[in-house]
Amino acid sequence: MTRNRHLPKAVLIGSASIITLALIALASQSVDVKDFFGERTKPVVTGLNPAEVVQPGPGRSETAAQLNDSENRIPEPTPAPVSKPAEIRTLAPQPNGKLLTQSYSGQGNVRMNQQAAVAHEAPGQRALMSHDRSRPVLQLPDRERFASAESNPLKWVGEDPVSTFSIDVDTASYSFVRSSLNGGRLPIPDAVRVEEMINYFSYDYAVPESREVPFQTSVSVVETPWNEHTRLMQIGIQGYKVPLSDLPPQNLVFLIDTSGSMADANKLPLLQQSFRLLLSSLRDQDEVAIVTYAGSAGVLLEPTKASNKSLILQKINALTSRGSTAGHEGLKGAYALAEQMSGDGEQTRVILATDGDFNVGLADTQSLKRYISEQRKKGTALSVLGFGRGNYNDELMQALAQNGQGVAAYIDTLSEARKVLVDQVVSSISMIAQDVKIQVEFNPATVSEYRLIGYETRALNTEDFRNDKVDAGDIGAGHRVTALYEVTPVGSPARKFADRRYGNEVPSAKPVSQSLDGELAFVKLRYKAPGAERSKLVTTPVTTETQDIPEAETLFAASVAGFGQLLKGSDHLEDWTFDDVEQLARDNRGADPFGYRSEFLSLVRLADVAQR
Repeated sequence: MTRNRHLPKAVLIGSASIITLALIALASQSVDVKDFFGERTKPVVTGLNPAEVVQPGPGRSETAAQLNDSENRIPEPTPAPVSKPAEIRTLAPQPNGKLLTQSYSGQGNVRMNQQAAVAHEAPGQRALMSHDRSRPVLQLPDRERFASAESNPLKWVGEDPVSTFSIDVDTASYSFVRSSLNGGRLPIPDAVRVEEMINYFSYDYAVPESREVPFQTSVSVVETPWNEHTRLMQIGIQGYKVPLSDLPPQNLVFLIDTSGSMADANKLPLLQQSFRLLLSSLRDQDEVAIVTYAGSAGVLLEPTKASNKSLILQKINALTSRGSTAGHEGLKGAYALAEQMSGDGEQTRVILATDGDFNVGLADTQSLKRYISEQRKKGTALSVLGFGRGNYNDELMQALAQNGQGVAAYIDTLSEARKVLVDQVVSSISMIAQDVKIQVEFNPATVSEYRLIGYETRALNTEDFRNDKVDAGDIGAGHRVTALYEVTPVGSPARKFADRRYGNEVPSAKPVSQSLDGELAFVKLRYKAPGAERSKLVTTPVTTETQDIPEAETLFAASVAGFGQLLKGSDHLEDWTFDDVEQLARDNRGADPFGYRSEFLSLVRLADVAQR
């Protein structure tokens, strides 16, 4: 029996009908054939080689708004009957192993979806998708940049008894680490600056009694939590507290990045909320101006008294994001406006708010540093507020703030904006001491080895300490500065340097005076009064019994230092773990009026989960 090799007529007619319908749809609705038959126009991408990703050129946005440009539009089967704001969803692995999808609509709404069926985000990349799950996912490589520096090495006192560095009051690293951990991933090691994490918290230091000496030095020595055979020395500097009402009139120029990359909800919308908070902290006699930059720079608000809050708020609320980032043009416009606002007895400052990149104009770091330094010498300081992820150039932001005699902060939440711009507004906008340097000389009779924890990017040469032409960090009114040294006593089994064949003594070293035998170290600070040319010296001898700071405060600072070192992968912590960090912090949490220390405990737990 021979089988019929031809298809039945009914099947042929049905197939022809389907093809006819497809052709009609193509003619009337411009539907892609591949879409019609279920094949996506572009595949879902989970790990693109950077060379395969279409890179935005000058003048083009780098956010999800770019996906809506005509040349990058991803076809949809049918037009939506009702227009909906574009959404940006950031996919990040969470502690529970699921993915957390944060959707940012054009109206600033945030939705959480833990059921996203998308592969894990590839390291160093961001995942972007629209509200329509049928559309493909495009992952853009992160462009975040951080200064790379080797951790401070262990020093042998016999060869190198002096440690010198510039103080640092920035806290951007802590906020950035928090942003990473809340996103379900560990921060990259270069993003962790241990001194900025330590300095995020306030400690119980002695307060200066007058402005004659603008800060008070406190020192304590305790057993190191991660090594019972070494000692931890804490140096604390407390700046003189000046009430806001006692400050001279403040002239503030808000320099705001409104480029296309600022469209995300945690960028421009959060920036607007932050500046509204800052405005609430200003007095009627203070003056505000606003300069924006995107493609080209422009003055959005001429100098206006803070008493006219309605006009200033109107301008802040009207900000929109578009174009590329003409950073240098914006800086020039802001400084020109600041110069017009300056008056006798007044303080002038530019506050730059950006997601961290300058891709048009004078963009190399060295040129920008020189330009900022020149403007600082003319009397205008610069502070930097960073926003958002994916495009943040931390290295550049730090360089700008350091050369502008200002602070660098990273704003990841509205709570952080309140901390920086409301609770710490006085210390953020008013300096009481400039070019503050610390030099610690260790006594070889009592100390064998030491290492400074953090401050790698603030290191100075020994001879820089007395050179008043060498710039250093500044202290704002009420600011606190903390530094920690791990010290190995003479005869301790923790000593790492081996005995030398011909002896450990340095031939040129003079015997230590008997009267100084009990000293562990000698702490020296140099600072300039604002505008002064010559520095002043403050000294503090330290013994093994020195205890100017409550022990619980030192131990909490040690927990933060240990946490930062674990995140950086330090090999100085023996077998210490995140569990040890959490226990030490919990036992020494102390007064926590704003909940910052409790939040730290949560971050430690997140880090513990993320590393598994």
